[in-house]
Amino acid sequence: MTAACSSTAPSGDLQVNGGGQTATSGLPKVDDAGPGTKAGGGPGGADPSVSGVLRPGDLPYAHTAPSDVQGNAAAAKPLVYVPNQRASVVQVIDPATYTVVDRFPVGRSPEHVVPNADMSTLWVNSDTGNSMTPIDPVTGKPGATIQIEDPYNLYFTPDGSHALVMAERLRRIDVRDPRTMALQRSLAVPCRGLNHADYTGDLHRFLASCEFSGKLLVVDQQATKVEKVLDLNAIETPGATAPEMGRRMGGPKASLEVGASAMPQDVRLSPDGRWFLAADMLRNGVWVINASTMEFDRFIPTGLGAHGIYPSRDARQIYVSNRDEGSVSVLDAASLAVTTLWKIPGGGSPDMGGVSVDGKELWLSGRYNSVVYVLDTTTGQVTHKIAVDAGPHGLLVWPQPGRFSLGHTGNMR
Repeated sequence: MTAACSSTAPSGDLQVNGGGQTATSGLPKVDDAGPGTKAGGGPGGADPSVSGVLRPGDLPYAHTAPSDVQGNAAAAKPLVYVPNQRASVVQVIDPATYTVVDRFPVGRSPEHVVPNADMSTLWVNSDTGNSMTPIDPVTGKPGATIQIEDPYNLYFTPDGSHALVMAERLRRIDVRDPRTMALQRSLAVPCRGLNHADYTGDLHRFLASCEFSGKLLVVDQQATKVEKVLDLNAIETPGATAPEMGRRMGGPKASLEVGASAMPQDVRLSPDGRWFLAADMLRNGVWVINASTMEFDRFIPTGLGAHGIYPSRDARQIYVSNRDEGSVSVLDAASLAVTTLWKIPGGGSPDMGGVSVDGKELWLSGRYNSVVYVLDTTTGQVTHKIAVDAGPHGLLVWPQPGRFSLGHTGNMR
């Protein structure tokens, strides 16, 4: 596939929250002892102590405790943003009252609400509408929508120098200016359904999922090349849904490639940095990939339609949303064993979301139920079901603790 060489983004700077993120150049400096601190500061010219690299001895989520809300995130108004895919609107929930307090139109089929690297802007990705809408996190209000080709999901390089648009339909990663969103270059990918990703502990490369091809991609830090392809289809796992049955179920499964039997979704690094976890909606569980060798290690059955992955605020547990059975599996972060299963009363379709700043709540969109679920992370009980418009998807709980954002619905480091 030939990568596009033109952009529909405006040529001038997009002025959001004082101009948005300042791009940086060059890679983080790395010595033999491990990751060092990037000279000149981190994303947006931040203090060197919060640069886009981990210091020796740091764990991936060492800076995402409740007390670590900092930088631009500290000025944000506490809100939950819900992109409604079928209604093509974003609804805003006040987490203090659990009520919808705002609603505004965006491009067709909004998929995720994503904080940019320096957390100065939140982006609504509308892939079918070929557009992105900025939100000011201080006020919660949208800015002017800009034209961007196929922005299914959005990530950022650790140094904040590039935005990585997961152009799923176009089978490529579009590398863009993180401030203006102007296209810089494209990386074609050898798979269909490119969507979710996360970086290694040392931030040197990332693992991305291709749901319609049943593959995982290893990509270098700056998204210049695909280093490796992991084909999951040949690996047998227990409790899998047959591909033919999956296609008959409709929805995203209907787009599964002939010959594919896996459907990887969300990708997250484990709290100890040793493993990548990739939820699989067809295999009904989580793939465990060695983050050093990028090889398959084992498979963990969780539930039908395993979809989203979220570490707890104290990094001791990992929550996996099982969209097709209305449950959340809780994994011990050290052993990766499933310790309990939280069931949504009456069933449901828990999809994407995030953990509250204090870690006491897990917020998830109910993809096919026009609702947002709020779960108590101590008891696993659903404490609130908040009615929203049709097709809630990649909701964002904001602010989040962390020094910088890697994208998606708050992948913070």
